[in-house]
Amino acid sequence: LSEAYLDRLLLTVHRLEGIAQDVHAVAGLPDPVGETFDARTLPNGLRISKRRVPVGVIGVIYESRPNVTVDISALCLKSGNAVILRGGKEAVHTNRALAGAIAEACKKSNVPQGAIQLIHSQDRTLVKEMLTAHQYIDMIIPRGGAGLHTFALENATIPVITGGIGVCHIYVDRNADPAKAIPIVHNSKVQRPTVCNALDTLLIHADVAQDLLPKIAEDLAGAGVELRCDPRALQILMGHPSVRSAGPDDFDTEFLSLVLAVKVVDNMEQALDHIHKHSTQHSDAIITENYSQAMRFINEVDSAAVYVNASTRFTDGGQFGLGAEVAVSTQRLHARGPMGLKELTTYKWVVFGEGQIRE
Repeated sequence: LSEAYLDRLLLTVHRLEGIAQDVHAVAGLPDPVGETFDARTLPNGLRISKRRVPVGVIGVIYESRPNVTVDISALCLKSGNAVILRGGKEAVHTNRALAGAIAEACKKSNVPQGAIQLIHSQDRTLVKEMLTAHQYIDMIIPRGGAGLHTFALENATIPVITGGIGVCHIYVDRNADPAKAIPIVHNSKVQRPTVCNALDTLLIHADVAQDLLPKIAEDLAGAGVELRCDPRALQILMGHPSVRSAGPDDFDTEFLSLVLAVKVVDNMEQALDHIHKHSTQHSDAIITENYSQAMRFINEVDSAAVYVNASTRFTDGGQFGLGAEVAVSTQRLHARGPMGLKELTTYKWVVFGEGQIRE
């Protein structure tokens, strides 16, 4: 297994404590179920509103991260949903241990038996059975690589919410503050490079590239980051030990490692065009002190999370105040970005009348 994959599987005392803290955070959040919103009175006197209700039974197919077992269980329980979990073979023993602890806690708290279930068998045919069990499961969430997402979309007879694959960009504008740009790029790439919101491509304006790019490269070199550069960036960084020429697929790659693609652009239009062509619509950022440029970036970049002068590493349920997340959706359905409690609910229309009939 790759180093990135092993890092996703790893559970340390520190990570377990973090998972436990996320559970407490979810428990402390307001219960979304039953919330009434968009209430109004129609001209005919009908009082109409929407009320949040659980989705129902959620099927989650995931690969390497054992924290998903706990995060999703907590969120589904809090939002009134039942959940069927199917983890990957690499974490099978960890998932069984965590699911066992969850089941014990549910029993002590009088949660209905079976509200949270883990499929123990690693038979791959069961995945396809889950995807077609539309009479039992209301929504499927795959969490893993592109292969899993494609398989789910092509085989499911149940609504599927995909996401979590990030080719994330930062565009350093000509009006960027270097004192912000260097640490933001560093944090986005280095803080935890094996996750979906880590930086994959750096776009930098030609007007500042000659001076700023070597400083960024020097900073990243200290953390062991390899830079894969387009010809213009390569010329600026010629001779730098951590630099090599970008390959044909590097600007479409989610590296999940200490590798960063770099490209020099002449203007905002080129940066936006590159993002439109190569982004997976996960998390993209601009570093600029120009308000108009920032607003244009926000308006024209169609990603689940768009940042101005901040690290892409914040695209996370816990960081967004959701307690945890079941996934980071990159679709345009009812949920985009980190999916927390409200994203695990739907709604019903509630109508109060006083004898009204339709004419």
